[in-house]
Amino acid sequence: MPTKWVKFVFGIFLLPICGVLTQTFFTSFARATVTQRLWTGEEFWFFSLGALLWLIAFFGLPRPILIYVFGHELTHALWVWLMGGRVSRFRVGSDGGHVVTTKANFWIALAPYFFPIYSILTIAIYGALSLFLNMQPYGRLLYAVIGVTWAFHFTFTCWMIPKNQTDLTDQGTFFSLTVIYLMNLLLLSVMLILASRQITFASFGTDLLANLGNFLTWVVDSFGRLAHHD
Repeated sequence: MPTKWVKFVFGIFLLPICGVLTQTFFTSFARATVTQRLWTGEEFWFFSLGALLWLIAFFGLPRPILIYVFGHELTHALWVWLMGGRVSRFRVGSDGGHVVTTKANFWIALAPYFFPIYSILTIAIYGALSLFLNMQPYGRLLYAVIGVTWAFHFTFTCWMIPKNQTDLTDQGTFFSLTVIYLMNLLLLSVMLILASRQITFASFGTDLLANLGNFLTWVVDSFGRLAHHD
């Protein structure tokens, strides 16, 4: 059986997970926003401000393609290193780029579409400086820069996906889009938990398990009704 067909089937099985996680995320976000007043926190406002400024720049100014391509190829290279491979060539240009590596898999191929490299670098730099300096006064700036860099990742990802990217087609487009959606939603869920004082990983996990249980109950009941009908 061709690998793409296996991945297509696997992508179908990922769809219910995407649905359950989507329900849990939006339920938690709505609860945090309405009842726990997430929108009043500095983290929310400065992140949103950064994201808004980037959206204005993305749609109103020339797009920094070279910066995106560099981050895209750097993400490929980073995931190659994380998985024990080596990079023998790294090329970046305004017309595109590529890396030549000793290792390849779907995680490496799809990483630039769900791994916001500039946001990760921002957090890493802030954390490293915190070891030597008092960075607390710059917390608002951190949230704003994360807002800019995450919106940079999101807008360019949405802009590039319809352009027939070989990263996606080589892995199977349906499977690739499912993985990209799921991983981005996981990242957003982590960001929501970190930004909200009321939502914890434990409470989010409890909601996730409850929604998963409801889904499985619905599946069992549906099959039971079909069997009874037959």
